[in-house]
Amino acid sequence: MSVIVSALVLVGMISTINLVLSVGIIKRLREHTEILSTPEASNRRASLGVGEEVGEFEVSTVDNLPLSRELLFSDTLVGFFSPSCQPCKEKLPKFIDYARKMPEGRNQVIAAVVGNHDNAHGMVEQLRDVAQVILQVDNQDNFGSAFEIMAFPTVLKVRREDNGRLVITDDQVDLSQSAISA
Repeated sequence: MSVIVSALVLVGMISTINLVLSVGIIKRLREHTEILSTPEASNRRASLGVGEEVGEFEVSTVDNLPLSRELLFSDTLVGFFSPSCQPCKEKLPKFIDYARKMPEGRNQVIAAVVGNHDNAHGMVEQLRDVAQVILQVDNQDNFGSAFEIMAFPTVLKVRREDNGRLVITDDQVDLSQSAISA
């Protein structure tokens, strides 16, 4: 009989601990839900927004060609990808198809691949025919910080204004559209 009472007391204590932990987890989940539903959390951006000026940068492409803000064509397509990012791998074929239709060809397309050389090699080779490719160690390198990149994949369009400023004209390029009509 004492064994049964001891077992019931033990089960009761475990159930009470489980209940206290469950209530704590539910409370914590509600706090996180409130934090994530604030306007600040939902307005996090992946990069510079439309109308914002691109920062200064000077980089070399994987083909050892210099590239700077002053050398960009107007209406240039700019993409940021990471080989460790599954959405990047899914978006890459669409980006390549879109880039092939750019009026000035690869001179009007820049692709930054962010990662180490060994992991990025395949992605770099896929992009090389349609874009000027930049290989960066992380998104805070010179080129990534000029566009304030915070997420992958990010695809932008830039334009040179009459006063010479290079600004973002599209921060959510629809890759299913034709490059000429976009």
